[in-house]
Amino acid sequence: EGDVGGAAYRKHGHPLPPETLEIARSCGAILFGAVGDFSLDHLERRLRPEQAVLGLRKELGLFANLRPVTVFEGMEDLTSLRPEVARKIDLLIVRELNGDVYFGDKGTRTLEDGRRQGWDMMSYAEDEVRRIAHTGFKAAMGRSKRLCSVDKANVLETSQLWRDVMIEVAAEYPEVELTHMYVDNAAMQLVKNPGQFDVIVTGNLFGDILSDQASMCVGSIGLLASASLAEGSYGLYEPIHGSAPDIAGKGLANPMATILSAAMMLRHSFGLEEQAASIEAAVAKALAQGVRGGDLGCSAGTREIGDAVLQAL
Repeated sequence: EGDVGGAAYRKHGHPLPPETLEIARSCGAILFGAVGDFSLDHLERRLRPEQAVLGLRKELGLFANLRPVTVFEGMEDLTSLRPEVARKIDLLIVRELNGDVYFGDKGTRTLEDGRRQGWDMMSYAEDEVRRIAHTGFKAAMGRSKRLCSVDKANVLETSQLWRDVMIEVAAEYPEVELTHMYVDNAAMQLVKNPGQFDVIVTGNLFGDILSDQASMCVGSIGLLASASLAEGSYGLYEPIHGSAPDIAGKGLANPMATILSAAMMLRHSFGLEEQAASIEAAVAKALAQGVRGGDLGCSAGTREIGDAVLQAL
């Protein structure tokens, strides 16, 4: 175990202390807890809890984020969509994690007329796009062999390069159908007709937004797991939701996304497919039995949900 985020800042003066990073490097995988603390928002950006996530991604080469999005049976009525639309959702969002505005130069400045201006640089090198493209195409080969690349090539030069490289890589996967979609249309289609998607590949910023949107299409952000992978089998696994300081210590948080993240860890880093599938089935069974947290309009607490999943397992 290692301190990270707000807890690490309070104890070590930094959200990602060297000792935590060393522990992470020595392991085969990381199961990561959510970070974020409103009481620390006054700190300079490099010391805020969220910087721990960016630091781990950069230092450990975690460039590929996999976010599976499916509707659990019996949950259709709890989504933000009509049940007949929601039950068709079965997609995988592949988000690039090491580039884009998150890691580009940024700052604030004062213009000649005295106005303040904030700026962030969005950029991708072709090799960064190429490796995430291969991740997406390989994932599509194991699914329905359909890949949608999401960009904003009609406005952004960064996206035009993205699209060009995606087309180049597609030639190596002739069995996979490649389509392109602008991000604003993709956001609309996730609500209008999410069943059309199999694998979505997109950049850091767009992937962050679309995957959170997709979570509400399946009922709750408290149900979505994710894997952040480096080359090989090394990975960091975390729920896609952030922290909730307002309910910390009250036993109210839904642990299912973290449990499902552990299942992804067994699958991708340790090759334990049977065990991963068993955990996922146990979560599905607990949900089908009506064991649901406050995020799903019910009253089950953290321990009750965890016990129900263990019993099902």
